[in-house]
Amino acid sequence: MDMDSASSVVLQALTQATSQDTAVLKPAEEQLRQWETQPGFYSVLLNIFNNHMLDVNVRWLAVLYFKNGIDRYWRRVAPHALSEEEKTSLRAGLITNFNEPVNQIATQIAVLIAKVARLDCPRQWPELIPILLESVKGQDDLQQHRALLTFYHVTKTLASKRLAQDRRLFQDLASGIYSFACSLWSHHTDCFLQQIYARDEAAALNSLERTLLSLKVLRKLTVHGFQEPQQNMEVMGFLNAVFERLKQFLECCRQVGSESMCREKLEKTIILYTKVLLDFLEYHPCAFIPLIQRSLEFAVSYVFTPAGEGVTFERFIVQCMNLIKMIVKNDAYKPAKNIEDSKPESLEAHKIKTAFFTHPTLTEIGRRLVSHYFLLTEEELAMWEEDPESFAVEETGGDSWKYSLRPCTEVLFLDVFHNYSQTLTPVLLEMVQNLQGPTNVEDPVQLLMKDAVYNAVGLAAYELFDNVDFDQWFKNQLLGELQVSHHRYKLIRRRVIWLIGQWISVKFKSDLRPLLYEVILSLMQDPDLVVRIETATTLKLTVDDFEFRTEQFLPYLESIFGLLFQLLQQVTECDTKMQVLHVISCVIERVNIQIRPYVGCLVQYLPLLWKQSEEHNMLRCAILTTLIHLVQGLGAESKNLYPFLLPVIQLSTDVSQPPHVYLLEDGLELWLVTLENSPAITPELLRIFQNMSALLELSSENLRTCFQIVNAYIYLSATEFLQNYAESLCRSFCDLLKDITNEGQVQVLKVVEIALKVSPMLGAHMFQPLLPAVFRGIVDGERYPVVMSTYLGIMGRVLLQNSSFFSSLLTQMASECSQEADQLLGSVIEMWVDRMDNITQPERRKLSSLALLSLLPSDNSIIQDKFCGIINICVEALHDVMTEDPETGTFKDCMLMSHFEEPKLSDDEEPPTEQDKRKKLLALEDPVHSVSLQQFVYEKLKAQQALMGDQGFGVLMETVDTELVRQLQEFLQGL
Repeated sequence: MDMDSASSVVLQALTQATSQDTAVLKPAEEQLRQWETQPGFYSVLLNIFNNHMLDVNVRWLAVLYFKNGIDRYWRRVAPHALSEEEKTSLRAGLITNFNEPVNQIATQIAVLIAKVARLDCPRQWPELIPILLESVKGQDDLQQHRALLTFYHVTKTLASKRLAQDRRLFQDLASGIYSFACSLWSHHTDCFLQQIYARDEAAALNSLERTLLSLKVLRKLTVHGFQEPQQNMEVMGFLNAVFERLKQFLECCRQVGSESMCREKLEKTIILYTKVLLDFLEYHPCAFIPLIQRSLEFAVSYVFTPAGEGVTFERFIVQCMNLIKMIVKNDAYKPAKNIEDSKPESLEAHKIKTAFFTHPTLTEIGRRLVSHYFLLTEEELAMWEEDPESFAVEETGGDSWKYSLRPCTEVLFLDVFHNYSQTLTPVLLEMVQNLQGPTNVEDPVQLLMKDAVYNAVGLAAYELFDNVDFDQWFKNQLLGELQVSHHRYKLIRRRVIWLIGQWISVKFKSDLRPLLYEVILSLMQDPDLVVRIETATTLKLTVDDFEFRTEQFLPYLESIFGLLFQLLQQVTECDTKMQVLHVISCVIERVNIQIRPYVGCLVQYLPLLWKQSEEHNMLRCAILTTLIHLVQGLGAESKNLYPFLLPVIQLSTDVSQPPHVYLLEDGLELWLVTLENSPAITPELLRIFQNMSALLELSSENLRTCFQIVNAYIYLSATEFLQNYAESLCRSFCDLLKDITNEGQVQVLKVVEIALKVSPMLGAHMFQPLLPAVFRGIVDGERYPVVMSTYLGIMGRVLLQNSSFFSSLLTQMASECSQEADQLLGSVIEMWVDRMDNITQPERRKLSSLALLSLLPSDNSIIQDKFCGIINICVEALHDVMTEDPETGTFKDCMLMSHFEEPKLSDDEEPPTEQDKRKKLLALEDPVHSVSLQQFVYEKLKAQQALMGDQGFGVLMETVDTELVRQLQEFLQGL
């Protein structure tokens, strides 16, 4: 690409690519895409974005194309890689000057320089760091800032490399520039403080920006630049200086006030200082030990004493709490159970923590957490009134503990309580004691305090197990609180029902459950929506609990389920509907078929909700989960849902539809349970299988469920299903078997095995293309035992139940192997006998012996030659399946099934699905369960004796080990 002529055409294309008119935009983008691989294109882009006279949008686009080009073509091994000559020229051009006037473009240039540095620095670009350091020292404000911005992005990128060699290079870099980085940070920090005290906000903001950038550089160097940072005095000196600087900057916050233009950046810098400490603690816990005392003093002082009043802000408090939390629960700071096994550093850290967390300090922290930080704020109370659904969802869900004050506070409380429960338990119990009895509804302070204390008791439920008689407290105190109906007392009603939910799986007597269900029934009718939502959540925890008993819940099921359905209709937010649906699903799952009389309204409402939630895929996931449990509860009656259910499954499992990304996993699960509970195949249910070939091509983590669905279709209607889909299934399976794990291979083979089991003739015919590979696998002695076991299971079915097909397959394979059929059969039998131990399932072991016995009687010399091995397998299988009747001393085959009986179930047992019933009926016809192995062995040996005559048969039996013969005779006694 000639530079002079190219510049104008590239500039024109970039200009057109910024157009809003797609007719102009699309051809320009296509032209630029074609130029991406042209030599010289990136040199032209460099000239364009370095030309400050050009339009900002054009320059911005030039930077983006350059940045994308680095990702695609900078590496030597990349297709259409840039030449070394052009890369050398580009590297030089990128750092010629640092005077970009537009902030956004300057940031993008810094990022792309960092991308090149990640690949080339320091080996191909040794001059980058020295030039950056020199430019950072310059007097020109703009040049200094841009160089510092680039310095930060380069440091950040190099620090992120994780290969050992790259880390060593970064450590070499860090040790070489750390002193300079420290002095740079110190200089800009001092300048900022002088300017802010002089009330020169414009200059202070300028210096603060540089302080922030230099601190970002130092953070990366400090955390990632040293293998043993505790041995570097400058690193530890900087970390100790962080505390003083934090105090100075917090004091600045007090001085400048909330309206200052420096305020936002000032808070960012303070948070960055805390990140330095948190990152260092995370990556170097042992090196942090000398800083534990100071960190705890600093954080506790600002968060739990008046020192923080008027100075702190929420994000800073969160960071301080995280610092305390990480020190309290850090495993490196805990001695081993056996003190002698503890590392010296762990003992030292534990000693510092123990000295700091005295009884008075812990008491103050515990009290302040509960009585100050746990109190609902005015904003939260206003949200409760104005937007109850958002309040309820935020309270139950919350943000990550790292970034939001309330979850962070609760997590800190839990960690401190867990580690110092002996000290804090009496403190919390005293707070509970002080709030006994109903609270005056006219005293909002006491109401908020009780809410906070009950919150603490709920969070610490597991820790308080031995100290609180919750059953007595529930009966004597909490029940009374729930009966106070005043609208201001909703605060306590909601907190108490939440509290019960926290304790339900910790300590709550089973015989109190009916009383609790009455409470839930009452509160589900509470005037306050937040109380109703919280009650629904506690109901979910109750029915989820291990001690849940269906019979205790049944008297309340109709009323509570009706109220849950009302709540689902009343709430409008997507998140709340999901929450309520999860409760409904849970109830349906636990009561199973008992739900059938009460689901009519829900069944009518779900299609409407599905339609309304077209733009809310997560809500649709919740609907799918509800439908899964609904189908399981309805059993065969779920066929009445098909007009709604089947289109839902169709959409959720169609990979050509965008929503499948969210809905596929639950959609497949719903598809499976629908088949398992279907009383009979329908044309619509059969048609959905058209989605399957694309799903099998995905080879995703859902493959196992896909195979289960295929199996369910075979059990449901093998003839119709295989006639319609066996051909396409075979193609999919052949493709899958080319590149699949052993476990995946077994899943494919199990489908074939089930098809042969359900319909021996049709199964063998339909899956004929897969059987030669199975045959070869047996002859070649497949090494993976589970695969070999499945191979033998398949061949056992063919040999036993479709002998003519086995003969034709044997002939085909003999022709392919250029062997006599008899010789090949001998190899198969020999391998079968040799690898019998690969088969672990008793059913398959019995099947193998039945299959091999089916070769008898025979005058074939090869089969007679293998007679000893066949008898060996039979005796092994007889040991597996025969049980001795202690009264008569005779043996019987424990796998025989004579008739189908509906099992008697307890209330907590799930009834059999329609598929379970199909499997049982199938088992009645299966030779494994309908043929006595003992009788079969006897008849086959008798037939062989009749064929050969007594003398010939006697010679044949002499080939069998005498001990085996003795065991065989013992099993055949009485026949």
